[in-house]
Amino acid sequence: MTTDSDTHPDGPDEPTARLDHVTIENEALPDECAIFPAESSDVEQPASWIVAHDSAFVSLRDMR
Repeated sequence: MTTDSDTHPDGPDEPTARLDHVTIENEALPDECAIFPAESSDVEQPASWIVAHDSAFVSLRDMR
């Protein structure tokens, strides 16, 4: 059973971060997906990006 504290560990009134993403297509390397806060400035983005490479992804079908 999932409780509200499971889905909102800091409480339901805590703000959640909106994330955005971009796919970086590389010619010689695997493509990457960069995830970053949607409201970050151009200066803040590179310091707060999460980058996932092809080996980090799994098939949705396999996870189900």
